[in-house]
Amino acid sequence: MRQVILDTETTGIEPAAGHRIIEIGCVEMVNRRLTGRTYHRYVNPQRDVPEEAVAVHGLTADFLADKPLFKEVMDEFKAFIDGAQLVIHNAPFDVGFLNHEFTLAGPGNGRISDLATVLDTLALARSMRPGQRNTLDALCKNYMIDNSQRTLHGALLDSEILADVYLMMTGGQTSLVLGRSGETDGVASPVRPVETGLYSLPVINASVLELQAHEAMLDRIDKKSAGSVWRAAAVTVETLQ
Repeated sequence: MRQVILDTETTGIEPAAGHRIIEIGCVEMVNRRLTGRTYHRYVNPQRDVPEEAVAVHGLTADFLADKPLFKEVMDEFKAFIDGAQLVIHNAPFDVGFLNHEFTLAGPGNGRISDLATVLDTLALARSMRPGQRNTLDALCKNYMIDNSQRTLHGALLDSEILADVYLMMTGGQTSLVLGRSGETDGVASPVRPVETGLYSLPVINASVLELQAHEAMLDRIDKKSAGSVWRAAAVTVETLQ
């Protein structure tokens, strides 16, 4: 299954009020493995960028002035997402802006639904964590994902973070191949290796009192049943050794 994790930055929150997309960021995942392929473009919105929006993403009108127009990158963007499932946090927002940009670019450009299906991770998170905060930052904290680089919103960085969040929300990464180089089953291994040499985990043995309490609990279980599975397992291990 091919998925594209997608995020956009905009000049505001409502396309009907004249706001435009100014950044698109995508990362590709195939069979729940990050392939290393990305799509990233800054876009000239042909309008000002309000100060409150700049405070969120740091992208000014001056910075965007020499960037391509959306219609100039539209075809390559469509080609990147074509046939994929888009994974988006608060999908109605991004999809609404993208459909609006398609319309502004001219007739016959279609809609996102013509190219891809959409999975909204915000809706998924709300169903899994009702009554809790489900912003991207809150989910990073819940799933212990490092987002310390996220001092400002950025479409590509947020897509990379969302990919990690999505994998944790839906059961973790299916592959244990963690290196940057090489391929497995024709799919590039994930782009974030785990540097195991950086960590030294302590081994904490049970105390005498804890061992005595454990044995007492097993005695109580033995009296009420045909025998505890823990003691049977211990005998099996000793025999194998």
